[in-house]
Amino acid sequence: MAQPANTFDTYDAVGIREDLSDMIYNVDPSDTPFYSKSSKTKAKNTLVEWQTQALRASAVNAHVEGDATSADAVTPTVRLGARTQIFKNAVIVSDTDEAVDNAGRAKELAYQTLLIAKEQKLDIEKALFANQGNVVGSNSVARKTGGVPSWLITNVNFQSGASGANPTGDGTDARTDDTSPTAFSQAKFDDVMQSIWEEGGKPDTVYLSAFQMNVALGFTGNNNQRSAVQAGDETVVKSLAVYVTPWGTVEFMPSRENRSRDVFILQDNMWECAVLRGTKNVALAKNGDNTTRQVTTELALCSKNEKANGAIYDNTTS
Repeated sequence: MAQPANTFDTYDAVGIREDLSDMIYNVDPSDTPFYSKSSKTKAKNTLVEWQTQALRASAVNAHVEGDATSADAVTPTVRLGARTQIFKNAVIVSDTDEAVDNAGRAKELAYQTLLIAKEQKLDIEKALFANQGNVVGSNSVARKTGGVPSWLITNVNFQSGASGANPTGDGTDARTDDTSPTAFSQAKFDDVMQSIWEEGGKPDTVYLSAFQMNVALGFTGNNNQRSAVQAGDETVVKSLAVYVTPWGTVEFMPSRENRSRDVFILQDNMWECAVLRGTKNVALAKNGDNTTRQVTTELALCSKNEKANGAIYDNTTS
């Protein structure tokens, strides 16, 4: 039905106020399970060092009554080190934008600074899982901290004999990926869990992609038990996928920032982030009609003893 003649409607009106919500909705993922669970310690230098110790192999240890005593061979400690990596992000907001009335945030600069801080935390998580070794750095090359793959050599499953290869195992270099990945499986997982147990490790968390998590959910057998754990009535309910084996009980933790081809079985207290500079938000000197805020973090990933951990590499991702 047509309008009567000379009907004044919203298409003709001038000055109608916009209906713009004062909320901004963001569903981008921002959780960082590994970085959040790893312990934090204070770094005092750009090179963070520590030592590991190994026991000799066990023996029956029987001796003749009254015989002379001789000293056992001494196993020296192994000295390891990690480099700190600088994570830096900045935002520049014009003074005009800071002065106007923006919907959904009181101040543009504070809002944008919050966003880059969240993004930087995701960058840290990605770097910790990255297949990269420590980089010493120079006045033209950025320092880098070695990611988890640069440390693990003892309890790993990959295409042995193909193109895949372990790194040195001291955080100095990356592993070599195999060009012909195979499917993640329960057999691979149980094999690495057993290997970790034999080395004395007590892993508690499995970090894996959503694709590999779906594979793990299909594991079968008597050792397959999962339970939902509720954190408390006044907190967010956390759903846990718990896998029970003769070699220990681990929690499956889907992670968006580690490569889908990698599955890590980690003892969380054997990893540490040595923080030289904690996350800090600073205002830089003004350079014109704008304001610059910089968010910086500097830390190193330390593997206290790689034998407590394991990995399954070169998994298919589709």
